[in-house]
Amino acid sequence: MQDAANTFDMPLSDLKDRDAWLDKVTELTEEDGYLERLGDRHAAIFVEEKPILLVTFETHQRIAEISEDSQPMGWDMVKALGWSHLCLVSDGDTWFRDRSVYGYFDRLVDDGFFEDFDQVIFYGAGPCGYAAAAFSVAAPGAKVVAIQPQATLDPRVAEWDDRYLRMRRTAFDDRYGYAPDMLDAADHAYILYDPEIELDAMHAALFTRSNVTKFRMRFMAEDLDKSLIRMQVLYRILAQASADKLTRTALARLFRARRSDTGYQFNLLRRVTADSRHYLTILLTNKVLEQRRAPRFRRNRQAAIDTLKAQGASLPAGIEEEAPAPPKTGT
Repeated sequence: MQDAANTFDMPLSDLKDRDAWLDKVTELTEEDGYLERLGDRHAAIFVEEKPILLVTFETHQRIAEISEDSQPMGWDMVKALGWSHLCLVSDGDTWFRDRSVYGYFDRLVDDGFFEDFDQVIFYGAGPCGYAAAAFSVAAPGAKVVAIQPQATLDPRVAEWDDRYLRMRRTAFDDRYGYAPDMLDAADHAYILYDPEIELDAMHAALFTRSNVTKFRMRFMAEDLDKSLIRMQVLYRILAQASADKLTRTALARLFRARRSDTGYQFNLLRRVTADSRHYLTILLTNKVLEQRRAPRFRRNRQAAIDTLKAQGASLPAGIEEEAPAPPKTGT
């Protein structure tokens, strides 16, 4: 039997063709799991290790975009913590609304598959976050981490969401349908979203339940999952959820990593400059310039100072007109 670390260190980035990728994953998982194709657009990839199961919902396109090795994100948890992993992967955003996927989960339930694990955690982002919440009902007592999930795309409920008009003919009112209701059997669910994205915030409101923690992550923009991976926070969130340590306070502490994240800093800069918050612009750019060389922040700082001077206003107390010195580089 191959060592899991060696098996899942193998890059798949050279396999651009979806079928070739699936064939290679089949080969890699045949000793410790399996790959099962579910219709034309979906597949299930299972790797059995320790009795903690991470169930992720991902797309082929997102895997190629996020992972340098084009591997399912759960494989990092397999390598790092030895968790078992079940990945439901789709070709494009389907919200996993497919009878072959329903049938697969029905078989897992009938076989008592989830009962073989001490703990089950469902994860997904966006359309995959919807699926993580919706299909978690198959494993009562599971934990769920969903990033920017939709609650439903049924136009009778969410006609205000005009981002996915092509999905309006897809049924969201049958089996595994309305994601918030599917969380009733979950131990706990965590819904992470950026309230500045109004439609995401409206979906998050529909997930209000006694066993749901909603956590706002402002100014992280659309690709919140990518940002959390970049900040090295996402896997810590999953690990803390597993250890029953993922409280609102713990999330707030983890989210402090945004203070040195370039994506967050640029999003915040765009907001304060668009709102003509000149004092805040100076304070923000000072903080960033203390961390690194940032020409755009330096230019925006000077523009804010020039605007305040033209208005006859003074600088905030303790703020010098000269920009902070850039950090010294190592010798």
